[in-house]
Amino acid sequence: MTAPEYLSELFSLRGRTAVVTGGSSGIGRAIALALGRAGAAVVVLARREAELAATVAELEGHGCRAAAVSADLSARDAVRRAADQAAEPFGEPDILVNSAGINLRPPLPELGEDVWDATMAVNLDAPYLLGQRFGPGMAARGFGRIIHVSSQQAFRAFVDSGAYGVSKAGLTALARSQAEAWSPHGVTCNTLVPGFVMTPLNRRLSSDPERVAALAARTMTGRNGLPGDFAGAAVFLASDASAYVTGQALFVDGGLSSH
Repeated sequence: MTAPEYLSELFSLRGRTAVVTGGSSGIGRAIALALGRAGAAVVVLARREAELAATVAELEGHGCRAAAVSADLSARDAVRRAADQAAEPFGEPDILVNSAGINLRPPLPELGEDVWDATMAVNLDAPYLLGQRFGPGMAARGFGRIIHVSSQQAFRAFVDSGAYGVSKAGLTALARSQAEAWSPHGVTCNTLVPGFVMTPLNRRLSSDPERVAALAARTMTGRNGLPGDFAGAAVFLASDASAYVTGQALFVDGGLSSH
């Protein structure tokens, strides 16, 4: 077996189907493109139709099979409908990536129940519901990959973690519970933990050059993250290469968490 053949066997996603929430922008989009270029058929699930169409067009431009579902993940009925719609183009998914999230972070003393509820609905409830919808089918087929995009604030508090940090800590714990339930049946469940990444979700911090520079200085690489930094890690966690990796949090943060 040649080196390219070996690598293709280890990391190829040909014949797999992926659903990526938040896949029209930022880290989610980078992951959707990576999974598609690795061979998976990709369904991108997000709110904004123009961004969804642009992502599908880029995937198709690389020769990938792609489709989009426009949905608001803040309501449970909408999540359930979106899950059914996401399974229509290419069948039930083998890979679920939960990257959609909202970033409402007032200081905790100012945090109202509306912000708490909205944050939990999108950042935690939706990944739980999608896991409940797709996880059992993955287990029945003997293969599945569930990947959540978490946050440094699941592990440490800074820049007003508030409800956001709590939701991401819950997401990290959810992966462990899912792994406990389904990994005996071939389904791995893990989280990716970014550092500070220059995405639309972090627009508030990105607009402050001094804060951006300070965050970069806290890494070991001397720079903040970019969405493309998650491509390799996502393909690894989605592929056969990660069959014995489950219930884990993989930090893709330039060494930020190692200080």
